Amino acid sequence: NSNVTFIVNSESTMTQGAAMVLANKMLEQGDNVSILLCDKAGDLALKNNTGKALKPANVTPGQMLDGAIKKGAKVAVCALYIPNSGNTPDSLKEGVTPAKPDAMAKQMTEPNRKVFSF
Repeated sequence: NSNVTFIVNSESTMTQGAAMVLANKMLEQGDNVSILLCDKAGDLALKNNTGKALKPANVTPGQMLDGAIKKGAKVAVCALYIPNSGNTPDSLKEGVTPAKPDAMAKQMTEPNRKVFSF
């Protein structure tokens, strides 16, 4: 099994959706997945996130993120998201936390980890 980190910062619904589809597939294959949401993609972590549903499954990237969390993904918003978005840690979905830069930097440089950016 692989250790994988997804860094998602695009505000594009299709790009966010592609990242979430792949993250969910990797989780189903038994990989250890971490997802770091930055900039507009941080909004996926909000309890009240709506977003546009994508075909063919007719689910939003936020709903796909919920699925990844249920499958065991570790999800964080980048450290800059809360202080710069006008949101609070309380507005984040259960299981989502603000990232700690030291821990994230260490994780990203692990020799056996793959890092993907969307």
